[in-house]
Amino acid sequence: MRLEKLILANFRNIQSADLRPGEELTVITGANGQGKTNLLEAVWLLTGAKSFRGAKDPQLIREGQQFAVMEGAIFRQDRGEDYIRITVGTKESPRPGRTAKLNGADAGRASNLAGLFTAVVFEPGDLELVKGSPERRRRFIDAALCQLYPGYLATLRRYSRLIAQKNSLLKFWERTPGAAEMCDAFDADLAVQGEEIRRRRAAFLDGLAPLAKKNYEEISSGSEALSLCYRCGFETGGLAGTLAASRMADRKAGYCTAGPHRDDLELELDGRPAKNFASQGQQRSAVLSIKLAQAALAAEVTGEHPVMLLDDVLSELDPARQEYLLTRVRQKQTIVTACDSSLFHKAAGVMLKMDGGRLSEG
Repeated sequence: MRLEKLILANFRNIQSADLRPGEELTVITGANGQGKTNLLEAVWLLTGAKSFRGAKDPQLIREGQQFAVMEGAIFRQDRGEDYIRITVGTKESPRPGRTAKLNGADAGRASNLAGLFTAVVFEPGDLELVKGSPERRRRFIDAALCQLYPGYLATLRRYSRLIAQKNSLLKFWERTPGAAEMCDAFDADLAVQGEEIRRRRAAFLDGLAPLAKKNYEEISSGSEALSLCYRCGFETGGLAGTLAASRMADRKAGYCTAGPHRDDLELELDGRPAKNFASQGQQRSAVLSIKLAQAALAAEVTGEHPVMLLDDVLSELDPARQEYLLTRVRQKQTIVTACDSSLFHKAAGVMLKMDGGRLSEG
């Protein structure tokens, strides 16, 4: 998997940019607030996913403009070169939202491109994978699965719509004629979609966990052990029964209390919850281990190693972890942002600079 070029127009603070990354390492330096992360975000959006920063579509468009445009040429061994064009329009524009074209043909929503171009992003906010909410960890798993299995996104969307509909029903149960029959219908569909979500998540973590464990052993020189465990509130094939058993609790709470939207990924260090006991250094090591494992697993599943996007993370790692990370991404296309270019004085690659939304040779 390789990004050959990225052309931007009116994306955040970038009026225009033409990025030609190297085949392996590309380093983008500059002070904070100049647009380095914006550039990585634009690369990530070529995957068809939403912003890894949680931004809404209107926030992606340069102030005073109706559209932001990202055009990327990508190369895959199994397909050759593809050309992706993603347009983000304001609500007032002729075509609002994120839409896409593939090789000049209309592809509809940008999410329809999921699985074509794959990337793994590692950014400071990823520490929330350890210490944040279960929702943050579920989003990580689901985003990874959407890249590996494009059909997963449709399942996830259907399940989310059903949960929203069921929650509305539970909230107005007493005022809704035939509420019990409607809830039965929701639960029947939820059981089908929810079982598929559980199956995919569990299989993904079965592949991810041993890879992350091995990475952590290497980082810590075998002094500590990282384990990942998928915590699900029902056994395989048991969601229908779980939903039926939780009906009264759901009515009392006013929302659906059971299902994969309540699941979690538990991280443990030497058998203790990392969320409660891990130091900052241990948290960074755990996240680094997981992200590298995600990339390796994606390469196994798709046959193409994803592009690595590292957003200002080296400055937060000690020299040993910096060296480990840079060693692991050799011979893989990696785009890195940093304020301090001296971190890469020994690295061979393309050096660029971002200043006020303008990209130039570093």
